[in-house]
Amino acid sequence: MLPPTLTGVIEVPEELVARQTALNGERGREFVAVLPVLAERFLEEWGLRRDGAAMCGMCALVLPVVREADGRRAALKLQAVDEETVGEPVALRAWGVAGAGAVTLLEYDVVSGAMLLERLDEGRSLAGVPDAREAVRVLAASLARLVAVPAPVGMRRLGDMVARMLQAAPGAAGSLVDESERRLVLDCAAAVREVAGEPGDRLLHWDLHHDNVLAGRAEEGRAGEWVPLDPKPLAGDPGFELFPALGNRFDASEVLWRFDLLTGVLGLDRERARAWTLGRVLQNALWGIGRGESRLPADHGEIARRLLGRM
Repeated sequence: MLPPTLTGVIEVPEELVARQTALNGERGREFVAVLPVLAERFLEEWGLRRDGAAMCGMCALVLPVVREADGRRAALKLQAVDEETVGEPVALRAWGVAGAGAVTLLEYDVVSGAMLLERLDEGRSLAGVPDAREAVRVLAASLARLVAVPAPVGMRRLGDMVARMLQAAPGAAGSLVDESERRLVLDCAAAVREVAGEPGDRLLHWDLHHDNVLAGRAEEGRAGEWVPLDPKPLAGDPGFELFPALGNRFDASEVLWRFDLLTGVLGLDRERARAWTLGRVLQNALWGIGRGESRLPADHGEIARRLLGRM
């Protein structure tokens, strides 16, 4: 049952309450408690009316809406502002100016982080495309357009993240119970160390997986298009973008095929891209260890082993 503060005109999905409580504790509960107030504020301020049931991901409440002024259907997105989300509107504007194909940002409130976005077809994502290889081809084409754009000034930087990762890797690896996984994490860190001096300056999405690419709507002039959304942007090397496409709809036998396709479409140096992809394995391992996990996810370990030639 939802807390009393969440009942009323704006419903907050119970799964969002549960996720935020699990991820962020009291801070997460405080965030979901103010969502109904924020939603009512921006429905009024931006001249919107509800047009469907509330939706959510891991961190955001999304309300389908219609703009009263012109009848345009849109999506009101409410999320907490943190180091991962603060750059989202900046990235969307940069991609919009460049014609890179990302979801269109219509309105933004800098204090609350509220955004009004182009409405996409939430019922059709790349996760539903039967041909897994075709879905990866779409991801590759989307990534190529996005990373062609230089990162705006002030975007969080991959170089800063990598420095912290490399410092934490030796101690964290010792928390794993499996000796081969400890070696794997240290080998990932060694690979990243080789490229850390050139972390790149492209505008990265960071989280482009199958569920973060939705079908466009004909009314927006997007019929037949697949549209990326929900970036957690940073400035860095495009090789750091490839991991989600390898891990989503995971198939061990497809890892190297997908990796070769992605590096080819994006025009990346294969060895640098391999090192940066191993960097994502390292990043995920550090997060898991920080939450008390003592084993690597099986698919993450398999991706690393195949990229390292240990099949």
